[in-house]
Amino acid sequence: MTSAIMAIYKREFAAYFNTPLAYVFIIIFIVLQGVMAFYAGQFFEREQADLSSFFAFHPWLYLFLIPAIGMRLWSEERASGTMELLLTLPISPGQAIVGKYLAALSFAGLALSLTFPMWITVAWLGDPDHGAIVTGYIGSFLMAGAYLSIATAMSAVSRNQVVAFILSATACFLMTVTGLPFILDLAVATGSETLVSLIAGFSFLSHFDALQKGVLVLGDIGFFSIMIAFWLTLARIIINMKREDG
Repeated sequence: MTSAIMAIYKREFAAYFNTPLAYVFIIIFIVLQGVMAFYAGQFFEREQADLSSFFAFHPWLYLFLIPAIGMRLWSEERASGTMELLLTLPISPGQAIVGKYLAALSFAGLALSLTFPMWITVAWLGDPDHGAIVTGYIGSFLMAGAYLSIATAMSAVSRNQVVAFILSATACFLMTVTGLPFILDLAVATGSETLVSLIAGFSFLSHFDALQKGVLVLGDIGFFSIMIAFWLTLARIIINMKREDG
């Protein structure tokens, strides 16, 4: 990591904790994870010592929580007029994007890591497959990174954080629901297997499914990595366009 990226990273990561909102977010995240796993996921009724019910709700929680993390990344800079100042420093737009993105990803990763009591709970209650749990956490982190890359691009579109949040949540939603059965059934109705495979191939749900079950597939890891690279590149293009427009 270059010194320029590190400087942006430290600045942005510290900014999350300058207000109580970071702590409120982490508390809400942890509480919702527990509620979804134990109640909506019927953890005790299933009588299985695993975290499948815990990971199953991550895509849906991330639809709202991750855009909330990413909406301020560039919208705040544009609204306060500091974006132009930031980009006049000896740092490229690409470095600024990477630094901001890594700071937001670290914050999301911190929130995810604080759910470790769930892991301790299932280990205490039974004999879970710890390898599957590790894989589930890896998949969840990668998926959060993909959602956050979308939020980064959408944050660059508007100076209004609420608009950025709505755009991010909508784009993340579309990238998620394409893997739902009713969407795939509509594609099947067209009679094109290629279309079905194409639609399913762009779904975050489809690629997260194997990972949350403990199956580490390089294709799924590659998918999330490509999504992150694509949306961050799009963010750079948008920022360059805004910069040229003044």
